[in-house]
Amino acid sequence: MKTAFVSVLSTAALALMASSALAATEISWWHAMTGANNEVVDKLAKEFNESQSDYKILPVFKGTYPETLNAGIAAFRAKQPPAIIQVFDVGTGVMMGAQGAVVPVAEVLEKGGFKFDKAQYLPGIVSYYSKPDGTMLSFPYNSSSPILYYNKDVFEKAGLNADTPPKTWPEVFEAAKKIKSSGAANCGFTSTWLTWIQTENFAAWNNLSYASDENGLGGTNVKLAFNSEPFVKHFQSIADLAKDGTFRYGGRTSEAKQLFTSGECGILTESSGGLGDIIKSSMKYGIGQLPYYEGEGRPQNTIPGGASLWVFGGKSDAEYKGVATFFNFLSQTKIQARLHQVSGYMPVTMAAYEETKKSGFYDKNPGRETPLLQMMGKAPTENSKGVRLVNLPQVRDIMNEEFEAMLAGKQDAKAALDKSVERGNAAIQQALGN
Repeated sequence: MKTAFVSVLSTAALALMASSALAATEISWWHAMTGANNEVVDKLAKEFNESQSDYKILPVFKGTYPETLNAGIAAFRAKQPPAIIQVFDVGTGVMMGAQGAVVPVAEVLEKGGFKFDKAQYLPGIVSYYSKPDGTMLSFPYNSSSPILYYNKDVFEKAGLNADTPPKTWPEVFEAAKKIKSSGAANCGFTSTWLTWIQTENFAAWNNLSYASDENGLGGTNVKLAFNSEPFVKHFQSIADLAKDGTFRYGGRTSEAKQLFTSGECGILTESSGGLGDIIKSSMKYGIGQLPYYEGEGRPQNTIPGGASLWVFGGKSDAEYKGVATFFNFLSQTKIQARLHQVSGYMPVTMAAYEETKKSGFYDKNPGRETPLLQMMGKAPTENSKGVRLVNLPQVRDIMNEEFEAMLAGKQDAKAALDKSVERGNAAIQQALGN
C-alpha cells in the first residue's frame, strides 16, 4: 500500500511538473480600444493565441487614451506594469523621457530572434516613433490620419452635391450653414479631437508652425506658436458657428463621433480609425480629405495619430520573446492588410499597403486610400514632421479648457489661443525643471 501511494504521488508530481512546463507564458496588453476596434483587439489576441502554444496575449481595456497612459505610469511606479501598453501619439514624448522604464521595440524584436528592418514600415509612421538615430522605440499598432466624413442623405436633403465632399474650410463652413438652415440635420458640422485635428494637423496640413524647434522634434525647450493669425481666424470661424448650433462640440477626444453616427450632425472631421463605428451605423457616408485653406504649396501633409505599442522594462526573457513573437505576428502582410481594410487605420508596412492596392480594394472603396495619400503625398517640412512635447497631454488639456471657454461664449478665439500658448509654455518649462 505504501509503495503504491508513493507511486501515485510521484506520478502526480511529474504530471504537475509537465503541466507547468507546458503552460503558456502570459503577456498582458493594456489598450484603449472601444467599439468595433475593441472587437479587432480581441480577435487578434485570439488568433495569435491559437496560432501557437508558447505564449498567451491577455488584452485588458484600461479606458480612454489618457486614462490608459496614466494607468501605465501608475503601474510602473507600483512595479506592476503590463508587458505591453498602447500609448496614443501625444504620449510619445512622455514615454521617450521615461529612461529605463521601456525597452525599444527594435531591441525586443532582435532579442526575440527576429530581424528588424525599419524599411518595411511606412516611413512617415516609423520616423514618428523613433529616436533621432533611427531606433524604433514602439510598435505602430494603429496609425491614423484625420479625414472628413459626410452624411450623403443629409447632403441631398440640404441640396448639396452628395458625390463631392467639400475640400476647403470655407466650403465646409458654408455647407454646414446650409445643412442647419435647411433643417436637413440639427447640426452642420462637428469634430473630434480639436487639439489633434484642428490644431496639430491644421498646422501641418497648411504648412504652419505649431511650435519652435521643428514642433519639438528638434529639441525640448519649445515655444508654442499656434496663436498666429491663421489659427485665430480658423477657431473664430468655429466659435461663430457654435453660437447657433451649426457647429456642435462633442468632447475632448472622440465623443463627437456619436453626433455624426446618430445623424445629429452632417459633417465630421475625425480619425480614419473611426471608420469601423461609422460602417456599423449603416449610414450612407462619404469620405473626403482633411479640409485646408487655399495657399501656395497647400495642402502639405498630415501627421500620424492613433497609438503605438510600448514594451515595459523589468520583464522576463520569456515574456520578451513572447512580445517579439506577437509583434512579428502583427507585422504579417495579411494581418496588416486586414487591419487596414476593416478598421480604417493605416497599414504600418509597405507590403500591406501594396497588397491592398493590388487587390483593387481602393477602387471598390473610394476614399479609403485618402489618409495614406494625405500623409505620404509630400516630403514633410519643418512644420509637418509631427509634434513632440515633453508634456503634450498636459498642454492639450490646457488647450481644451480654453477652447471650451471659447465655445461657451466666455472669450474669443484670440484670447483662447493666447492663453493656451502662455499657459502651455509655462507648463513646458515646469516639466523641464526650469
